[in-house]
Amino acid sequence: MSADKIKVLFVCMGNICRSPTAEGVFRAAVERANLTAHFHIDSAGTHSYHLGHAPDKRSQAAILRRGIDIGALRSRLITPDDLQHFDYVILMDDDNMKNVNDLSRRVKTQRATNNVTVALLLDYAELAVREVPDPYYGNEQGFEEVLDLIEAAANGLLQSIVNKHKF
Repeated sequence: MSADKIKVLFVCMGNICRSPTAEGVFRAAVERANLTAHFHIDSAGTHSYHLGHAPDKRSQAAILRRGIDIGALRSRLITPDDLQHFDYVILMDDDNMKNVNDLSRRVKTQRATNNVTVALLLDYAELAVREVPDPYYGNEQGFEEVLDLIEAAANGLLQSIVNKHKF
């Protein structure tokens, strides 16, 4: 990772549905804004259920219908190093927030508590909901709804970062 890039990590439970979708949507927003050179974007999970797996086929199908391919991504677990190296750790729900905060307390890194922005993705959207629900046990429509929520927040997140870093 380049030290001068803004590093954004999206986190959900298993890193096969919501966070890879958010990674793909945000990456596309960054590309549309011609800011790719300024960003390092990744995703991870708080649980190791699906390590090394591609995103859920339903997530891949939903996002591909919108012109974004996330098929090459592979799930991984968030690490203590992530809390030291990423500038933004963006979470899908309150359980993810609790898990990341617990990890932060365990590693007791100064950067993890002082310099990283840890927030829910939907904090960057003007919506009535705060959390991106996990669509894993649901139907195709749930994956479309999750994608809608993520798209609603991605531009707000990008605008917030651009405003803060004066691109």
